[in-house]
Amino acid sequence: MMLKNKLNIDNSFTKSLPADKVLDNHRRQVVDACFSYVEPKKTSNPKLIHVSNEMLQEIGLTEEDATSEEFLTIFSGNQIIENTHPYAMCYGGHQFGQWAGQLGDGRAINLFEVVHNKQRWALQLKGAGETPYSRSADGLAVLRSSIREHLCSEAMHYLGVSTTRSLSLMLSGDKVLRDIMYNGNPAYEKGAIVCRVAPSFIRFGNFEILASRENHETLQLLADYTIKHFYPEILSEGKQKYLDFLTEVRDRTINMIVHWQRVGFVHGVMNTDNMSILGLTIDYGPYGWLEGFDYEWTPNTTDTQHRRYRFGNQPYIGMWNLYKLANALYPLINEAEPLQNILDEYEELYLKAYEQMMKNKLGLFSSENHSEIISQLEKTLQFTETDYTIFFRNLANIIKDDSQESAIQKVEFAFYTLEEVKDDIKDQWLNWFSNYLEILKTEKLSDEKRKQKMNSVNPKYVLRNYMAQLAIDDANKGDYQLIDELYQLLKNPYDEQSNHEKWFVKRPEWARHKIGCSMLSCSS
Repeated sequence: MMLKNKLNIDNSFTKSLPADKVLDNHRRQVVDACFSYVEPKKTSNPKLIHVSNEMLQEIGLTEEDATSEEFLTIFSGNQIIENTHPYAMCYGGHQFGQWAGQLGDGRAINLFEVVHNKQRWALQLKGAGETPYSRSADGLAVLRSSIREHLCSEAMHYLGVSTTRSLSLMLSGDKVLRDIMYNGNPAYEKGAIVCRVAPSFIRFGNFEILASRENHETLQLLADYTIKHFYPEILSEGKQKYLDFLTEVRDRTINMIVHWQRVGFVHGVMNTDNMSILGLTIDYGPYGWLEGFDYEWTPNTTDTQHRRYRFGNQPYIGMWNLYKLANALYPLINEAEPLQNILDEYEELYLKAYEQMMKNKLGLFSSENHSEIISQLEKTLQFTETDYTIFFRNLANIIKDDSQESAIQKVEFAFYTLEEVKDDIKDQWLNWFSNYLEILKTEKLSDEKRKQKMNSVNPKYVLRNYMAQLAIDDANKGDYQLIDELYQLLKNPYDEQSNHEKWFVKRPEWARHKIGCSMLSCSS
């Protein structure tokens, strides 16, 4: 059976919402529309270098299907399935706190939607060429950023973090000019295309652009469409429907960010156009995982001055972005107080969820309030460079009968410079472990059961930037084996995987300041 006949295509977005009346593909302001029809750029010599077998199954395909010429041509953008009409979305956004006006899918083209096992999936090619929203860019993507997005999308899913997914990673066969560090030294790189998958790619910015243009009729159409297809639990009518919508988006956003903090993930570019209306992690640009615990760390070179999107600020940016969404939804409600009430609950809800998450990471499963021990730990972690992932993973090895000294020895592998853990710093750690061990003695779970539960929330393996860079370096030489090795490793991030212990290590010193291994630009 041909691939196109196996896919249950059902394009709800384009059927339900107004299209751009201009059909020419040139840069412009798109008004009174939610999207523009546009075809992907034909590539010269596409090559599939990796596919997510799990995502294949989610859309109703098999591993054998992925080896077909038809799969290659469809998901490189070289073939458009009959009776489908690819499109790019129109949205705006606040970038680094400032309204940027129209943005839109500048290098992403949505192919179609598929419904399989009662689940809707939108499939989108990133790096597939110019759209009306490309502004001064070429709409293409390079191999290095595409590898990072492909691997991270799937890694986040298996970590239990709500996220967009990735079906496939392809070389386009074309060269793309990029200035990787924005320092006036552009160079040609290998072009690539990722097929991103999500129930929907609607963002906060889709609502913002319509509100900014006072297109309230289309704003309501978009809100009604989103609620109908992705928030079916909302059964209220009138203004209350849109208030319930904001409440649900708030709760999903809180849940997403709590999980980011749990695994030490830093998004890097939390602009409102990069915020999914479904509470999914979206747009994997200059992201990173904490190496040494540091509230001030950002992986984004563009953000180094103000560190707006630093690790410790992500919860507050989530709230700030929700304020902008509430402003966009205001014309559907015309009352500020009920919107404000929903937003006012954000901080308390977040802090409650955060404390519960931290209790789980620490193995404190009683109903007691443990905010003091959590706060003390967060301060102590910053006295010396301490690997976030390794510290919490090894913390599960501590037993109730340990002494303070033996407890420190069980986590000391997480310290980058063990020699620093002396004098005042060591006293701080001894004090914390003294308090922690006292609390552990009150826990009813056995040491082994507590370890199992802690290891289910504290991953052993995450996609550190240096790991992704090693895969990128190999791929640039035509070797794609490490991409699959990391993909397989990260499908089971909570398992011991003793044959992969080489990845359970601190970032090596050679990677501390290497481009791509510490901070990254938005260049893609």
